[in-house]
Amino acid sequence: MSFSFFKQLKPKTAAELVRQARDSLLSLDTKTTVADVRLLEKALEEAEKNIKAMKDMLLGDSDTEPSLENVAEVTMEVCKLDILELFVHKLAALGWEARKDAVHVWGAVLRQQLPAASAGGGGGGGGQCGLEYLENHGELLDSLISCYENKEIALNCGNMLRECARYPSLVKYMLESASFDLFFKFVQMPNFDIASDAFATFKELLTRHNAIVVAYLTSHYSEFFASFDKLLESDNYVTRRQSLKLLSDILLERSNSTIMLMYISDARNLRMMMNLIKDPSKNIQSSAFHVFKVFVANPNKAPQIVNILSKNRDKLLRFLDNFHLDKEDEQFEEEKELLVKEIEGLQSPPRNR
Repeated sequence: MSFSFFKQLKPKTAAELVRQARDSLLSLDTKTTVADVRLLEKALEEAEKNIKAMKDMLLGDSDTEPSLENVAEVTMEVCKLDILELFVHKLAALGWEARKDAVHVWGAVLRQQLPAASAGGGGGGGGQCGLEYLENHGELLDSLISCYENKEIALNCGNMLRECARYPSLVKYMLESASFDLFFKFVQMPNFDIASDAFATFKELLTRHNAIVVAYLTSHYSEFFASFDKLLESDNYVTRRQSLKLLSDILLERSNSTIMLMYISDARNLRMMMNLIKDPSKNIQSSAFHVFKVFVANPNKAPQIVNILSKNRDKLLRFLDNFHLDKEDEQFEEEKELLVKEIEGLQSPPRNR
């Protein structure tokens, strides 16, 4: 393990700083022997100092604004020297503050739009080299998703993933990746903070870029909703409530109209909502109502949907008559009145002979 970088003087340029950061990160070898502990501690100290210096160059500090020239130079060197990859693989070895600084550097590099001369190195077109780097190293996104299994760095990785969710190309990769299925497990983890963070990322991926989400849900409709149903049926109250709210957001998004029509034509989905509006929790009932109303209000109901509503006509009317929110809501009352009229107008299905 080489520690020659310890002898280097304070970096004179942004490029030198990033190179020293790379060297110090590469020296964080968790497999060192006991005899190397002192050297490892020194490497960690150097790495953390360099990451903070990079953050200050990119974002400024309490005393100084960042120099545009330094920002561009740090960004280019971070991309050139694989610092983003090192952040993912070495994050767990860093201390608490250094992880936070690394997250800030990650976001700043991703967002940075380089001027034409800087990006091209000779007058070429500008661009976001951090974004391009991750587009070419999608496996790093898979690694970040898997980090939810490590409670020490899960929340840091969540912040990094949500930075990535700003960009349609990265969202497309994550939705299409086998790693995306891990979210159905992570959002139900026993650690509340990690489960909540994972759900925040999950929601961001499914709501931020409409065109990408429509394409994903269209091509993965069956497998996605088969997994999503398990969240709606979870024994965990928070999981059920969050999932119902997310489902409502997805179905009522105008660009998802095709997905909504597929969903509200499935009798199994209707039965699930009819069970959820009877949940002991008023919050669950209210969230389920907002999905249930779409089935009833649909002017072109599928025959199996009409059949279920008709068979349960009297029970539904009794339920709606007694169904009230804890606080007055004029829109809710209007919607409920419309549903009552729609259900009252349903004909009882013919009996099979």
